[in-house]
Amino acid sequence: MRVEPRQSVRLKLLPRNRYRGVNEHDPIRFYYYPVFRRMYRRRVELCLGECRGGKSVLEVGFGSGLTFLNLHEMYRHIYGLDLSADVEEVSRTFASLGIRAELRNGSVLEMPYPKNSFDTVLLISILEHLKPEEQAQAFSEIRRVLKPNGQAVYGVPVERPFMVMMFKLLGYDIRQAHFSTECDVASAAGKLLQKVRIIQMKSTPPLFGTVYEVGHYIRT
Repeated sequence: MRVEPRQSVRLKLLPRNRYRGVNEHDPIRFYYYPVFRRMYRRRVELCLGECRGGKSVLEVGFGSGLTFLNLHEMYRHIYGLDLSADVEEVSRTFASLGIRAELRNGSVLEMPYPKNSFDTVLLISILEHLKPEEQAQAFSEIRRVLKPNGQAVYGVPVERPFMVMMFKLLGYDIRQAHFSTECDVASAAGKLLQKVRIIQMKSTPPLFGTVYEVGHYIRT
């Protein structure tokens, strides 16, 4: 298997007030906060750096469309699936910039797309919200909608005391929302797809260790 070189990507962002179509729990504000923004942006940049471009990309959990400016430069067609985002509002935001995205509401556990549809399926901070027993179904669906030799790129947090503490300072108990570990996700992915690599992201400052993991797998 040929391993593609990693790309260096800088996340392109709109002004914060341009992002629409999500509720108050969307983390978009953290991408602009001092201290937090460096880590939040870096995790997305690592995921985007694994995307090799092509005709079509599906982002599961697209939220406010944070990645769309970058994906528009890499793919001819952007598709998005999200449980709760206002697809019409997000679509309008990017249509005004000349970026057409085909967005739908739905779950990774039962995706409304035919098999062999996408060059890339991208999931950033989504899979940790599934229960461990749901990971197999998620990756079965991901594999189904990928084209042969298509890639799945995901990012998931690596829970560390530092990360738990930082979320508590923001008023969040992540154990109420994160049900699967990075090991659960990698194990399920490896049973249905072929691993290209796993990248670990250190905290800022790095003395707190690894706080995020990016997986790159392909459908063989």
